[in-house]
Amino acid sequence: MEETSRISDPENGSSSYGGKPPNPLSFSSSSAAAVYKQSFDGERSLAPCNKRSLVRHPSLVKTKVSDISVENEFTIEKNKSEFVPAMRSGAWSDIGSRSSMEDAYLCVDNFMDSFGLLNSEAGPSAFYGVFDGHGGKHAADFACHHIPRYIVEDQEFPSEIDKVLSSAFLQTDTAFFEACSLDGSLASGTTALAAILFGRSLVVANAGDCRAVLSRQGKAIEMSRDHKPMSSKERRRIEASGGYVFDGYLNGQLNVARALGDFHMEGMKKKKDGSDCGPLIAEPELMTTKLTEEDEFLIIGCDGVWDVFMSQNAVDFARRRLQEHNDPVMCSKELVEEALKRKSADNVTAVVVCLQPQPPPNLVAPRLRVHRSFSAEGLKDLQSYLDGLGN
Repeated sequence: MEETSRISDPENGSSSYGGKPPNPLSFSSSSAAAVYKQSFDGERSLAPCNKRSLVRHPSLVKTKVSDISVENEFTIEKNKSEFVPAMRSGAWSDIGSRSSMEDAYLCVDNFMDSFGLLNSEAGPSAFYGVFDGHGGKHAADFACHHIPRYIVEDQEFPSEIDKVLSSAFLQTDTAFFEACSLDGSLASGTTALAAILFGRSLVVANAGDCRAVLSRQGKAIEMSRDHKPMSSKERRRIEASGGYVFDGYLNGQLNVARALGDFHMEGMKKKKDGSDCGPLIAEPELMTTKLTEEDEFLIIGCDGVWDVFMSQNAVDFARRRLQEHNDPVMCSKELVEEALKRKSADNVTAVVVCLQPQPPPNLVAPRLRVHRSFSAEGLKDLQSYLDGLGN
């Protein structure tokens, strides 16, 4: 079994890509498509990142990242008695009933070290991502390679993780547009969910219908919201951008309201008049929480998992398995296999991140105190019975 703290060969049980992701900022847009399509066989060394090379995506300069409330406190506490997550991760993926595999995933249990950055804070760091492609796998592969790099190359990482994550999604979307402009065969799209753990802070960025669920003492805490065209919030935004929802599909074509790529689909990323800000956007929504000793593990899955699992159902299933073997790789495999048994009709990918070294404890319901008393009539009957025994 290979550790997921490094980026390993494209096999189940670890990260889905060989070598280290390429530096998306080290080549010009004119060579983006060519570099993306090259083979990544063999190990690649990573030099320390030049943080000054990144330019903030223009959409983030004067506007808010998201209308979701996000904590901005990422200072790692030095108190040794405070809970510190101990990350162990595993992943599994299956083609399912589809003719091709379009999912991608990435597990990096030691994010700072893996990308050549000095961690100035005395605390753990990790990155996990699931990317569910459609119309081909190129967009999913591209996002999986580029989003982590845009994060570590940002001069505001890790002090402004929320802004950095949003910028990384949008920068990746722009870079993929440039690559598709040079090579039309790359045309495709992908949903994306990325989770960063830094110290005790868990930040999840989501664009699409992948989902992250945290187990907190056995209770499912959803760390993302599915972006479906039929949701009231997304539908209002879609219609305000000149799009429409037909039979649950965005412009009658796509069953998600947010995604990276899909530039080849008319009227999606651009309005009909050719202007930007079409109904399909790549901007993620973010949610964050401070982890405590009550937090046990995190499940990240593509919609192939959530089509057949409710969030609490998945937590209950994974919790039982982790209590048996405490192995996140086996647990992710069992989640995928169970989804297929439940007739999931899609590619199925699951990532399980254990936050503690020990398996989840058994939950014991508190015993309620029951106050018992005798009525006056009952006491009289009992006295009569006892008197009768003495005769």
